[in-house]
Amino acid sequence: MIDLWYKNAVIYAIEVRTFADGNGDGVGDFRGLADHLPYLAGLGVTCVWLLPFYPSPERDDGYDVQDYYGVNPRYGSLGDFVDFMHEANEHGIRVIVDLVVNHTSNQHPWFQSARSDPNSPYRDWYIWSKHKPKDAQSGVAFPGVQESTWTYDRKAHAYYFHRFYDFQPDLNLKNPAVREEIERIMGFWIELGVSGFRLDAVPFMIEDKTKMMLPAGPPQYEYLVDFRRFLQWRRGQAVMLAEANVLPEEVPNYFGDGDRMHMLFNFWVNQRLFLAAADEDARPVRTAWHDLPELPATAQWAEFLRVHDELDLGRLSPAERERCYQAFAPEPRMRLYDRGIRRRLAPMMGGDRRRIELMNSLLFTLQGTPVIRYGEEIGMGDDLRLPERLAIRTPMQWSPEPNAGFSSAPPEKLIRPVISDGPFGYERVNVATQRLDQNSLLNWTERAIRARKECPEFGWGRLTFLDTDEPAVLAHACTWRGRTLVGIHNFSHAPCSVRIKWPEPTTRLEPVFGRTLDDRLRDASSRLDLDGYDYRWLRLAYEPHRRVQTLE
Repeated sequence: MIDLWYKNAVIYAIEVRTFADGNGDGVGDFRGLADHLPYLAGLGVTCVWLLPFYPSPERDDGYDVQDYYGVNPRYGSLGDFVDFMHEANEHGIRVIVDLVVNHTSNQHPWFQSARSDPNSPYRDWYIWSKHKPKDAQSGVAFPGVQESTWTYDRKAHAYYFHRFYDFQPDLNLKNPAVREEIERIMGFWIELGVSGFRLDAVPFMIEDKTKMMLPAGPPQYEYLVDFRRFLQWRRGQAVMLAEANVLPEEVPNYFGDGDRMHMLFNFWVNQRLFLAAADEDARPVRTAWHDLPELPATAQWAEFLRVHDELDLGRLSPAERERCYQAFAPEPRMRLYDRGIRRRLAPMMGGDRRRIELMNSLLFTLQGTPVIRYGEEIGMGDDLRLPERLAIRTPMQWSPEPNAGFSSAPPEKLIRPVISDGPFGYERVNVATQRLDQNSLLNWTERAIRARKECPEFGWGRLTFLDTDEPAVLAHACTWRGRTLVGIHNFSHAPCSVRIKWPEPTTRLEPVFGRTLDDRLRDASSRLDLDGYDYRWLRLAYEPHRRVQTLE
């Protein structure tokens, strides 16, 4: 029997370096992370996603990997990792880790060998050209920061290809030895107890880079089949979560017939979710969802609001993107790469608790598995003084004590400064203070997660949209095993009275979660009164002998 545990999981994304410092050196580590596992268990987290923690020069926050089989000494040892895995298992929390195999650091021994000798066995692990391709300025991943995708190496006397920064040469997955090594890496961490991998930059990883053209040759989707087969053979319950910001028509290529990726981040809907919030109009979300294909039975969307990168709006039209900029990033310093926003959710929503709750309610009710970034549960802010994506990668704010309780080291030794001023400073926004406040965002999030775990329909069910007579109101139903849950969300700041066409023959609506659940509907024929930015989760009860038509 296939274990589809990820269908109803609650995933929490963590950067070890900025989460909790267990030895007082100013850098987060596995000892500090293990000490805070009870917090995560109490919050309701069922799976932790660890961003790169491997040995690295850390020029790209650990995504420039120098050794796939170790732990960065700043974060601890392999023994500390094993202890953390044991503690996570004791708390019933699974762990998935980042698998960054589109590229390595230029300091990786493989690349150092490849550049030193044209006869090196690792030479063919990378992509080389004697002459700089004419289109080297095309296809850069970081416009405004990155200038080219080809860089000359004096020692190799050749140009090497890098889809991202010039210190991250791309691996050549067309080489069978590279794919075998990736499987060996996966097998290593599987043996240490992880439950799967988040695959970084999958569309770039599988492109045929040997074609010497941009875009590169056709994607090699069969690689995903091979990786899935290997993973299921080693551990049947392990999953692969793909970062693939692709068009809806390309989605089936990543899921296959249920024999490729288990999960994909739902970038398509995520971007329209913020467009809907900017316009106070629910229709972009509904339209975006209708664009998506049906998924295989074992496949799942990973729903998210913010991850560790910029909020990518590249799939919106220029006019739509500009409206999002005006609403959530009015200053140029808040934007990044000509396509995104480098802010956390709370400051984007102007600190408005109603809007923050609304967006998180959508995260928990749209069909799929919710992914929460560390600190979002308390409404952390961002530090726009830090470069590029680091603005939202600040230390976790545990308490109003010095350094936000993240570390006992002197402030100047912290891996990154804590947010200390403004409305999102750690003295105002922290776990310790919110834990004692029944009405805090932290306690709201815990209640929301508990409700979400009691509503497997949102993870397992099939999503359909219900007609309303208010364009600002999104009503969607998820049905599984004969039971139906409905999420209702008002994107507008204005109160409204909305009529919803419920699935027939609904006669009773049982409140599950929301801001004003004491306002019960008499029956399914009633209009529903919603405050500005209001939301409700309702369970539908049926009486088959009655049929109700509610929308005129």
